[in-house]
Formats: sequence, C-alpha cells, structure tokens
Amino acid sequence: MFGMGMPEIILILAIALIVLGPKKLPEIAKSLGRGISEFKKATQEFKENIEVEDDLKEARDTMQGLKRDLQDTVRQTVHASPTPSPTPTPPVVDAVSEDELESPVEKPATEVSEESVPQEPGQEDVLKEPPKDD
Repeated sequence: MFGMGMPEIILILAIALIVLGPKKLPEIAKSLGRGISEFKKATQEFKENIEVEDDLKEARDTMQGLKRDLQDTVRQTVHASPTPSPTPTPPVVDAVSEDELESPVEKPATEVSEESVPQEPGQEDVLKEPPKDD
C-alpha cells in the first residue's frame, strides 16, 4: 500500500495516537473511513458514466454509419436506374374458342334442385313439414 510496509503503518498510527489523543482518534478514523468510501463510490460512478458515454458514442457512430450507407445506396439506386418509360400492356387473350361461345350454356353441376335429389321413403315429410310442438 503506497510502498509502505507494516512497520511504517504502525509508526504512523503511534504518532497519530500521541498527537490526537485516545478520545479523538476513533472519531477521526471513522470520518476518514467515510471519506475514503465516498471517494471510492464517486470514482465508481465516474467510471460507469464514462462506460455509458462510450457505449452511447459507439451506438451513435454505428447509427451514423448506417445512415451514410443507406444514403449512398439510395443515391446509387436513383442515379443508376433510368427513368422508367411506360410499357404497353399486352392485350388480354381469352382462352375460349368460338365454338364454346356459340354453344348454349348448361347448368353447372353444383346447382341442385330439390327434384333431382333422390329421397328415401319417409324422408319426404321431414323435409317439407317442420316438427310440431304439442
């Protein structure tokens, strides 16, 4: 500790005891300990603030780099692509022959009338009449 060994520390404490007296020495040691602990706490907070500022600076630099890259890409894309000219759309060709156009339209198979559905015996009453509550 600061290049001092145990004998030097004992000598300093003995001189402090003689000069300050046994009553004031504990009070001074207590206030000295509090001062050292506050100094350590302030030093730790300062280190944390520096680390946070470094992290923020790094993040800011990264964001600025991304912004520049994005701007460069947009500029290159705008300058590289020619002005789009309107392209004519091809005519729509139906895949229907003339024979199909002239033939009569048949009913689709999905349309089913009640007459075409075969019914089982005894089922006719169920379909036509609702049940009666007595």
